[in-house]
Amino acid sequence: MSTVAQNHCLWAGKQKCSVPWLTGNAHAYFLLRTGQARMATSKIQKPSGEVDKLEESVSQALLEIESAKTDIRTTLRELFFTGAKELDVGAKKAIVIYVPVRQIRGYQKIQVNLVRELEKKFSGKTVMFLGQRRILPKPKKNQRTRQKQLRPRSRTLTAVHDAILDDLVFPAEIVGKRTRVKLDGTKLIKVHLDRSQQTNIEHKVNVFTGVYKQLTGKDVTFEFPVMD
Repeated sequence: MSTVAQNHCLWAGKQKCSVPWLTGNAHAYFLLRTGQARMATSKIQKPSGEVDKLEESVSQALLEIESAKTDIRTTLRELFFTGAKELDVGAKKAIVIYVPVRQIRGYQKIQVNLVRELEKKFSGKTVMFLGQRRILPKPKKNQRTRQKQLRPRSRTLTAVHDAILDDLVFPAEIVGKRTRVKLDGTKLIKVHLDRSQQTNIEHKVNVFTGVYKQLTGKDVTFEFPVMD
């Protein structure tokens, strides 16, 4: 038995015990000491491997929610995120959590409850989940080397920006969209949202506007029109 394991047994008041069959206090202490260093980043899988303080905090918060909330535990246990960043939106702050695109539907199944719990932990900050998408550049007409495969439509700038918009406003659905061109040539996107979610997200639309502007450079407003 290793020296580390022996120390755990002695801490628990047991002169004889074996690993991995630690029991009682010895087992709990062993898990705490050996898992503590990994706990803060166990919900994040970041390609670069460099995790900042905000991402550690988000990871820890997700672990705590997973442990405490039995109604979303099963789903949340299978999910992870790839990064997070904090944005200043006027007088408010927003936390954008990036998740793999293939997991966005899984997050959305529990997103209403999950966001509510996260916003309790990050008091005063709006939390949102976005799929981690990559924009591929448009091939140049005079490009000599022929691409091996065509650029997927989901990787175009327009498609990615539209997907960001869909993720931002969830659980509301976009029921209409108009683009207004001002006299100075600038564009304003007017997004019509389903009124069934107006009570839940109306207080967040200004934050959505600021976040979308910072992520895409585009101006957007949100409305809840009465549909005939």
